[in-house]
Amino acid sequence: MSVRALSRSLRVLRKPQNIQAFSTRSNLRAADHGDHYDPPTGWLFGVKPGQKYVKEGWENIWYFGFVGSLLVAGVAYVFKPDTSIQTWALEEARRRLEAEGILEDPEKDQKN
Repeated sequence: MSVRALSRSLRVLRKPQNIQAFSTRSNLRAADHGDHYDPPTGWLFGVKPGQKYVKEGWENIWYFGFVGSLLVAGVAYVFKPDTSIQTWALEEARRRLEAEGILEDPEKDQKN
């Protein structure tokens, strides 16, 4: 390796003195609004024994929304149409057998 190539590689590797790392800049502004960490207190949910838990404003909305969405999903699941291949194949086989005269038409018995 030549001296010229060695000096060039050292210049590239050397960090300029006027540039600081991003995380150590003291004038860096952040929009975090302070520390949001609540240190552990040792009490269940942070409530001391004998004190009443005070609900926050979002809790009731979340509870009713979650339970309501589960109920709506359950009703939709119960009343969804049957689109399985087995049901279709059974109905198609029944239609074909009735058309060939092997099975009797069940509606024919109800009319008489």
